[in-house]
Amino acid sequence: MKKVQILWADDEIDLLKPHIMFLEKKGFDVITTNNGNEAIEKLGEQSFDILFLDENMPGMSGIETLSEVKNLQPNLPVVMVTKSEEETIMEDAIGSNISDYLIKPVNPNQLLLSVKKNLDKKKIRSEKTTQAYQKEFTKIGMDIGSHLDSQEWKDIYKRLVYWELELDQLDDEGITEILQSQKDEANQVFSKYVENNYKSWINGEAEDRPVQSHTLLKDKLFPVLKESEKPVFFILIDNLRFDQWKYLQSVFEENYRVEKEEMYYSILPSVTQYARNALFSGLLPSEIQKRFPDYWVGENEEGTKNQYEEQLLGEHIKRHGLNVKYSYNKVLNMNVGKRLADNIPKLLNNDLNVIVYNFIDMLSHARTEMEVIKELAEDESAYRSLTLSWFEHSPLKDIIEALAEEDVKVIVTTDHGSVRVHNPVKIVGDRQTNTNLRYKVGKSLSFNKKEVYAVHEPRSIYLPRTNVSSSYAFCRKNDFFAYPNNFNYFANYYTNTFQHGGISMEELMIPYITLRQK
Repeated sequence: MKKVQILWADDEIDLLKPHIMFLEKKGFDVITTNNGNEAIEKLGEQSFDILFLDENMPGMSGIETLSEVKNLQPNLPVVMVTKSEEETIMEDAIGSNISDYLIKPVNPNQLLLSVKKNLDKKKIRSEKTTQAYQKEFTKIGMDIGSHLDSQEWKDIYKRLVYWELELDQLDDEGITEILQSQKDEANQVFSKYVENNYKSWINGEAEDRPVQSHTLLKDKLFPVLKESEKPVFFILIDNLRFDQWKYLQSVFEENYRVEKEEMYYSILPSVTQYARNALFSGLLPSEIQKRFPDYWVGENEEGTKNQYEEQLLGEHIKRHGLNVKYSYNKVLNMNVGKRLADNIPKLLNNDLNVIVYNFIDMLSHARTEMEVIKELAEDESAYRSLTLSWFEHSPLKDIIEALAEEDVKVIVTTDHGSVRVHNPVKIVGDRQTNTNLRYKVGKSLSFNKKEVYAVHEPRSIYLPRTNVSSSYAFCRKNDFFAYPNNFNYFANYYTNTFQHGGISMEELMIPYITLRQK
């Protein structure tokens, strides 16, 4: 195995002989120099794995040498070693992208730790993370097998997402496959849990009924509106999964602290047409259809299914007797987003400002239809990274940053999530059957009863009927529907795409985040 090559530049290098001998006994090769110019020359002559650099050297200073080093080898780890504790020197060094900062006198173990931290960090982290997950694996498995309530399922999902993001950092396909297998098992059990409890939730009969789409504003937002003297900005990012939120969180935390990180449950079908209309109206789909027929666009009707959200929100606010001035803003493209960012000062005059941002939903559809997006988001990790990249360059980030300068309350949430599907299940329906891959509604549905959650009486879960004999069928975990007469095409085309509408942890358990400015 190749020895680690250390270059050490210090004008008092002779006094550091004991430290050099210590590192050599640990198996490192240490090349020394007493000035910056010679350090630059040696870097040009051979390759090194890490550089120890004295800050205060005659001639070319450590900071000047560092600048040259970064021009030559921008990725070389540099550890600045100095007698000075002046804040400006530390800031100059850190601003120049150093890997570590040690203050003299240093002891040999500090040097060893710095080398390991910079060169073996990935290996050490991989080993420790893998060991930690292996310990957690058994506990999670036992918990999945116990009788969990709606809150305990949120905790299970959060734990699985935590390990998913931790293992994202490792190059270990084996442990990642084990986690995915455990996640699949959890989704299988979770799907059964939802099937066994969904009707009692929707009908308000279960003691552990979670907050759902139609109760979210009443349970969470309206109490804040009643208590807050500040304008409230309610930002709904369409189709935002909890793991995607965790990726975005670090960017939000540049300007905010997370006051509360909660989850709520989307209703079924977990798609925008049903879940978001229910969210803004405070009513379940069949109730919307009955009470506000002009605001409900059915499965087989022409027109945008969510064009009356603002009106439904207004009726909801009125029904609860809230005397608030509000605005509703839907962002479907970048230009609209930029105009909204410029309009923030005017929005501050409102008690409530709702912002619906549609990018991630469009991304999931594009992931299915466009080859280039398929390649960019080929798996879960890449999908999360693409979401983060979009957010960092979007007008939504400008809006978030602008609000950080104001005395306002900010809430970030979504209407449903999505799941990466890979198992096609057969279904037969007539021409009026809808096209969604995770749920079907129609009058002549035929399927294997063991493979789906079937609801033959839609009214029992407050869903509209397209006709007298309509029924609904929902996919579980990572399944998706395919028609037998074109089964292979559907199976190949839609496998590993991100879909929503069915039952999975990713679709149903979704973030509700309360932020406050730093």
